[in-house]
Amino acid sequence: MGYAQLVIGPAGSGKSTYCSSLYQYGQTIGWTIHINLDPAAVNFDYPVAIDIREFISLDDVMEELGLGPNGGLIYCMEHLEENLDDWLTEELENLLDDDYLVFDCPGQIELFSHVPVLKNFVEHLQRKNFNVCGVYLLDSQFISDVTKFISGCMASLSVMVQLELPQVNILSKMDLVKNKRDIEYYLNPEPQILLSELNLRMAPQSEKLNKALADLSVLGG
Repeated sequence: MGYAQLVIGPAGSGKSTYCSSLYQYGQTIGWTIHINLDPAAVNFDYPVAIDIREFISLDDVMEELGLGPNGGLIYCMEHLEENLDDWLTEELENLLDDDYLVFDCPGQIELFSHVPVLKNFVEHLQRKNFNVCGVYLLDSQFISDVTKFISGCMASLSVMVQLELPQVNILSKMDLVKNKRDIEYYLNPEPQILLSELNLRMAPQSEKLNKALADLSVLGG
């Protein structure tokens, strides 16, 4: 059985930095292999074993089909999905059986929460006998109040439900947070306190929705 992780998160959340740090750690124990799944990626500060840009790139799609960035990215990923049995399978066969795979994924969250492309990608890996987990990164600078915390948790929970994978949620860029006590409050939140804060910020007619969101956010976080 092989092992793989999908590094997921909004654009700018620190996915490539995480992958770079993981690569440096892997160098010391000799098992990390990185794979770029972002057709819009520009450059990396770590070696990429398999690069989707060699198969299809966002720039080429936008130029040839006249699509915008988001539509072009979805086209690229759907094209990958159609060729999983060909391109990806062939690339994976070139790796060693004990290689640990790390997939640096695109930052467009709709690829994980709205369309089935990455879900089918995960199922393909599982059919190839890979044990897969998700690593969801969220910029800790945006977890500064209850509404942003709820929003981040909902996005994370949406991805977890869609992909049906074990998932580790990581607050990234902690070194840039000025007051870390603000973050500590949300590491183990109490639903009732979250609910009280939401009710103070939102209109009275949202109280039932706030309660449901507070309960779900604790589950998602």
